[in-house]
Amino acid sequence: MHGRLSENDVSNLINVENADEVRDAVLGILAARYPGADFSRLQVVFEHVKAMYAGRFPGLLASDTLYHDLRHALDAALATTRLIDGHDRTRPEAERLGARRALLGVIITLLHDSGMLRRTSESNVENGALFTKVHIARSADFMLEYLPTLGLGSDAPIAAEVVHFTGYEIDIDHLSLTDPRDRVLGCVIGTADLLSQMADRTYLEKCRDFLYPEFVLAGIARFTRPDGTEVVNYSSAEDLLAKTPDYYDKVLRKRMDGALGGVDRFAGAHFADGDLYRTEIDTKMSFLREAIENARFNQVRRACYSLSVGAPPLAHAAAG
Repeated sequence: MHGRLSENDVSNLINVENADEVRDAVLGILAARYPGADFSRLQVVFEHVKAMYAGRFPGLLASDTLYHDLRHALDAALATTRLIDGHDRTRPEAERLGARRALLGVIITLLHDSGMLRRTSESNVENGALFTKVHIARSADFMLEYLPTLGLGSDAPIAAEVVHFTGYEIDIDHLSLTDPRDRVLGCVIGTADLLSQMADRTYLEKCRDFLYPEFVLAGIARFTRPDGTEVVNYSSAEDLLAKTPDYYDKVLRKRMDGALGGVDRFAGAHFADGDLYRTEIDTKMSFLREAIENARFNQVRRACYSLSVGAPPLAHAAAG
């Protein structure tokens, strides 16, 4: 989008680095879609999430992962709200997610990466990125404890299952969700997680400067098999960028269109001007492909930073 500010969402109207602004936008969409429904608990959750990432929530240390930070949680929650709105405005009444699932969906999305946050008992852990491979299960465990404090204890088991749509720790076909609407909610949350990342104005820079160092710490960039064989998925930050278009085409698009049910189409039903997420992602991938073809990675140069409080630069990890 021409003139889009780096801190703004795909509509260029909402600062996704401002939790209060995102909260108000989310509540506005939900109030219009579900008149009279009570979403007051979201006010509380947004305040709690701000505290969690800042290290002011009991039992949690401040976020130190530069890529999986507060901004991403906020941006993903906004995307979830929009997809739910688009879904429920276009589906028959019996298939609509409704106010209760909308509330739960936003809460799950805000907490979907809470497993990357270190507990106070884990101060000896170098960085939350070390939990990457198990962070969704950790997020599920956190929700099982947290949701009852909101009076949502009966929804906690569902939330602990639905959050797995945001990753690969459990095959989502094996999740014990009996109501098809809960599966749709999971597809929406998993899709919103992907859309919000890739449509971020500085997504490419964040992959290079933030995600690659997290992958190094997590043993994803490279690792050694039990037989001593070294596997190199990404040899450098530029290698990660170079492999991003294929990863989008062959992995993420396949997942969104297949396992996640193609629910990204509901973004077009929310926005008056079509699917802004798809437009932004397609533009970004086109730009990256041209940069790769011409070996001009210096074109990826927008300034980016993380909202993580006290987060280290992870330069030592990038050197790995």
